[in-house]
Amino acid sequence: MKITIAAAIGLLALSVTEAVKVNPLPAPVTIEWANTGPVKVDNNFKINSNNGKKTLKTIQVHVSDLKADLQHGVDETYTLDITAAGQGTIKAKTVWGALHGLQTLNQIVINDGNNGLQIEQPVHITDGPKYTHRGVLYDTSRNFYSLKSLYRQIDALAYAKMNVFHWHITDNQSWPVEIKKYPQMTKDAYSPREVYTQKDIADVIKYGRERGVRVMPELDMPGHSSSGWLQVDEKAVTCADSWWDNDGWTHHSAVEPNPGQLDIAYEGTYKLIKDVYSELTGVFKDNLFHVGFDELHTYCYNYSSYSQEWFKQRPGATYPDFAQYYIDKALPIFQDKPSRRLVMWEDVILSPDFPAKSVPKDVIMQSWNQGVDNIKKLAQKGYDIIVSSADFLYLDCGHGGWVTNDPRYNVNRPPPLPKAIQDAFDANPSSYFPASNNYLGGGASWCDPYKTWQRIYSYDFTEGLTAEEAKHVIGGEVAMWSEQADSTNVDTKVWPRTAALAESLWSGNRNAQGYKRATELSARIQEFRERLVDRGIQAAPLVPKYCLQHPHHCDLFRNQTAWGK
Repeated sequence: MKITIAAAIGLLALSVTEAVKVNPLPAPVTIEWANTGPVKVDNNFKINSNNGKKTLKTIQVHVSDLKADLQHGVDETYTLDITAAGQGTIKAKTVWGALHGLQTLNQIVINDGNNGLQIEQPVHITDGPKYTHRGVLYDTSRNFYSLKSLYRQIDALAYAKMNVFHWHITDNQSWPVEIKKYPQMTKDAYSPREVYTQKDIADVIKYGRERGVRVMPELDMPGHSSSGWLQVDEKAVTCADSWWDNDGWTHHSAVEPNPGQLDIAYEGTYKLIKDVYSELTGVFKDNLFHVGFDELHTYCYNYSSYSQEWFKQRPGATYPDFAQYYIDKALPIFQDKPSRRLVMWEDVILSPDFPAKSVPKDVIMQSWNQGVDNIKKLAQKGYDIIVSSADFLYLDCGHGGWVTNDPRYNVNRPPPLPKAIQDAFDANPSSYFPASNNYLGGGASWCDPYKTWQRIYSYDFTEGLTAEEAKHVIGGEVAMWSEQADSTNVDTKVWPRTAALAESLWSGNRNAQGYKRATELSARIQEFRERLVDRGIQAAPLVPKYCLQHPHHCDLFRNQTAWGK
C-alpha cells in the first residue's frame, strides 16, 4: 500500500529539553536511540509493503500472517527500525501489530525547522501491549452520539493504541438500535434521526477494523431494560411504571430514572431475548459479547405477578436462586458459537443481594466496584477480569448531580454540623474538613471526584494479587457514562485523560527503575493532546500551554521520584 505523507504522518513540532524531542504515547516497551544525527524524511515519503528503497522515501512493512483476524488476543507486537542510512522497516506478526508500528512512526517524525521532516536519530523500537483488552465504554442510550462523533472516538482510540470500542448501545432511557424483527423497538429512540441502523453499525465496525479497533457490543439486561423491550411485550418488563426513587433505599426500583427490568419469571422474556440477541450477533462479529447484569434491584420484582408467583411456588427461595434461574435459562441463548466469550458485570457474582450462585468460569467479569478488593475476589474465584473501577476509571464522575428538582442544591451557606461532629473537628485539627453536598462535597456526584489523568495513571489494579491471580486481569476500560455527555462534548470528556490508561495498559505506569513515571507522562500526554487537536479531536487542555513549553516547571514537587515505587 502507498500512503502520502499528509495522510500517514499528521505531525507537530514539539519543544522539550530531551536528547530527542519526540515522546510517543503510549511509551514503547523499549526504544533505543542512536546518536549519529537526524534522518531526513523525504517530502514524497510513502509506506510500501514487500519492496524497499535505500533512503527513507519509504518504510518497508513486513507482516508474517496476513490472515490473522482482529479478535481478542490477536498478536499486536511489532518492531520499528530506522537506520542511519535511511532504511525504515516495520516487522509484525499481524496487520494489527503493523498498524501500531505506523502509529509510533507518525509520532517520531517531526518538523526539522526548515519546512522539512526528520527523525532525530536512528532508532530501534521493540513493542507490544502488556494487556490484550484496552478500551473505552461509550454509552449511547442516555444520550445519542452521531456517527461522526463515534468515528472520531475510534480514530483517537487507534492513535492511543487502544483496541476496544465497548458499545453500551442500549439502556433504560432509549432504544437507539434497529431490530428488523421488531421494528417497533425504535419507537423508544429519542427521535427517528437518533437510531443506529444495522448498516450504520456495520459501518462503525468496518471503520474500527481498518484502524485495529474492535467493537464489543453490550446488550444490558435483565437490569437497565425497559425502553425498546416494552414496545414488543409489556409483560417482559416489570416495575417500569414505578417511581424510581421510592423514598428509601430498600424500596428503590432503580438507581436513576427511568426504572424497568426484564421480568425473569415470565417465559416470554426469553423468546424476546433470543430474538434480539440472535439478530445483533449477526451484525456484531466480535467474539466477545457483553450481556450486562448490573444493578439489579430486588424491589422491582414486587411489581411482577409472575415473579411473585415464582417465589410462591418455591418456598424458601432467595433472590440468588432467582438470579440463578435467569442465568440457567439465558446462558444457553448467549452461548451460540464455540468461539463466543461472554462478558458480564461483576454484580452477577458479587452483588450483596442479587448474585447468581454459579456462573461458568469462561465468562469474563467487568469489575466496577470497590477497586482492587473486588478484582482480587474475582481473581480468587478464577474469573478473567476487565478492570473499570469507578473510583479511578469512570469519566462521568465529578460533574455534579444531574437529576432535576434536587433540593440538596437549595442551600446558601454551609449547614451546621451536629454538635458532636463539630466538637470532634474542633478538638482534632487536621487536613480534613466537614463537607456537605454544596460545600467541599461532591455536589451530588455519586462517584466524585473528577478522575484526572494522574488519578487514572496512578491506579495499580493488580495490587495485592498473587502472580497467578494477576494473570486473570486481561485489561481495562474507562467508562464514559453519558447522562451528561453526547456528541458535543464527548471529545473533551474522554480525551486526553484516557491516554493515561492507554499507556498503563500498553507498557505500564513504571519506569525501568520501578518508579511511577507520571512525571514523564506529563510531557507525553500534553504533546499527545496537541496531536489529537491537530487531527480534529477536541481534546481538553490539561494545563496552561506554558507547562507544555516548559517541561517540569509545573510539577508540584521538584523531586522526580515523588510518586515512589
